[in-house]
Amino acid sequence: MRVCHGAAGTVPGYRERRQSAPGYRTRGSRALLREPDSATIASSYGAPMDKGRFAVPAGITAWATAVGVAALMLGTGLSGPHPSGGRELLGAVLLVIGGLAPAAHRRAPLMVLAVTGVCAVGCLAAGFDTLAVSYLVAVYGAVRAGHRTITLGVSVGLVAVLHLTALIFLEGTVGETTAQARNTLELAWLIAAFAAGEAVRQAERRADEAERTREETARRRADEERLRIARELHDSLTHQISVVKVQSEVVVHVARRRGEPVSEALLAIQEACREASRELRATLEALRDDDTAPPHGLDHIPGLVEGFRGTGLETTLTITGQPHSVPAAVSRTAYRIVQESLTNVARHAAANTTSVLIDYRQDALAVRVDDNGKATVRSPPTPGLGLRGMRERVAALGGRLLTEPRSSGGFTVQAVLPTNGAP
Repeated sequence: MRVCHGAAGTVPGYRERRQSAPGYRTRGSRALLREPDSATIASSYGAPMDKGRFAVPAGITAWATAVGVAALMLGTGLSGPHPSGGRELLGAVLLVIGGLAPAAHRRAPLMVLAVTGVCAVGCLAAGFDTLAVSYLVAVYGAVRAGHRTITLGVSVGLVAVLHLTALIFLEGTVGETTAQARNTLELAWLIAAFAAGEAVRQAERRADEAERTREETARRRADEERLRIARELHDSLTHQISVVKVQSEVVVHVARRRGEPVSEALLAIQEACREASRELRATLEALRDDDTAPPHGLDHIPGLVEGFRGTGLETTLTITGQPHSVPAAVSRTAYRIVQESLTNVARHAAANTTSVLIDYRQDALAVRVDDNGKATVRSPPTPGLGLRGMRERVAALGGRLLTEPRSSGGFTVQAVLPTNGAP
């Protein structure tokens, strides 16, 4: 989004609307967008907030439902016509097992479908005339999990098996036994359970798609805002710093040409401008990184090392192990670790030799950068933003990072990045 300037100035009310938008914070005269969090994304799209709500664990809900189904089936079966003796005990056990089985319908929906179907057939064969509620719950869970075809086939087969079981084990006319089989598994209830599971499955799929769309939209807006900030920084700060840098260098050059002493403050300004220019370029590069350009990775490390050799830093690169392909995130992180480590050596370590080691392991990639700088165990360097950024990158991949002075002098950076399961 751009601010339109003309003869009349800024469009009226634009700044007020922009600064009142969700996710903006002001810094001086500019409005910057911070990375949107989940609350901002949810409120922007009308999603309900869950703050203050008590969520019952899914396991407790599943078991509570299963116990309720088992109690309902057992009570219905024992209160109606049922056999006595051993068949009564067998039927009661099958009713309880079938009622408790749906507790696992989220983890193993097809297994629950099979167990409840067998229990329904067993109860009918034992002489119990009760609706197979547990099988209906299993149908709902299996369809919700996406097993529509298997559930349909199993249900059709179960209806046939129930009628055959009634003809074999139950006494009475064909009409009476068939009616009892229909009572065990009513087609209307079976269709309703199937339809309910499919409806919930479709609703969950739409919710997942909506969540992905919200995340992609928020990410795209954040990328657009980063580019806008980069343009504003480039148009304002870069120009101003360049002016100060050029003017300070001219004054230093003229003073040296005339043989006049150069003020320490002026030299400090000159060095500060150079450092600010480098940092600003790095910041702009990070802001403009929209993942469309090929990212730097392990293949770029040799060129990176060669570039630092050109600055006068004696740098060696050693690759051990059997090189193999690693996830893109691991490759990018390894490159950034080497880049940041060599940059710190060149700027702060006062070292003349540096070694870079890349070790390919079976399930990990090890990166090590050592220098012979001025750091000692008694006077370790103060950690800066670079080391903090490295630690965050390594932690995001589930790896380990060690940064400390060496006992023989200098500093070491050691990282172990797991390659199994990294994106």
